[in-house]
Amino acid sequence: MVLQKNETAIFGGGCFWCTEAVFVELRGVISVMPGYAGGTMPGPIYEQVCGGNTGHAEVSKIEFEPSQISYDDLLTVFFATHDPTTLNRQGNDVGTQYRSIILYTSSEQKSQAEAFISELNKEGQKVVTELKPLEKFYPAEEYHREYFKKNPDKAYCQLVISPKLEKLREKFNKLLKAVN
Repeated sequence: MVLQKNETAIFGGGCFWCTEAVFVELRGVISVMPGYAGGTMPGPIYEQVCGGNTGHAEVSKIEFEPSQISYDDLLTVFFATHDPTTLNRQGNDVGTQYRSIILYTSSEQKSQAEAFISELNKEGQKVVTELKPLEKFYPAEEYHREYFKKNPDKAYCQLVISPKLEKLREKFNKLLKAVN
């Protein structure tokens, strides 16, 4: 028996607090790390990325078990839980750091993402999601990690993240981790 190794997906769909909270709920997802990628400045910190001058986007690095959840399932959830048709914006979060972006880690991921975007465009969406190879991922500072889990009562979490999670649970129940 050949063991299938874990894979990594990198998605940016606005604030990384949102993407982390969404993907951590999916079965087959081993870990989700918020961070920065897609830019040119080495070793960026949150304040620099928020300034919009590093070229980096807020992203989530998702380690997953392909035998439990497919990359296509991850793409489905990614595109359903943010607006891939708004350039450099998600809701009130505005700037290149909040752009819709997929940073692929293999040629297979690139092909799958291209096909997925093509299908969405055929359906009438005008997808502006940037697609590029992952060059370097920089983990976010500790206080950004598990933000929703640690701060569920904060206004941003209640107004922005909670509705996304409700939508996820309604629409993608079969992809969620089992609740004990």
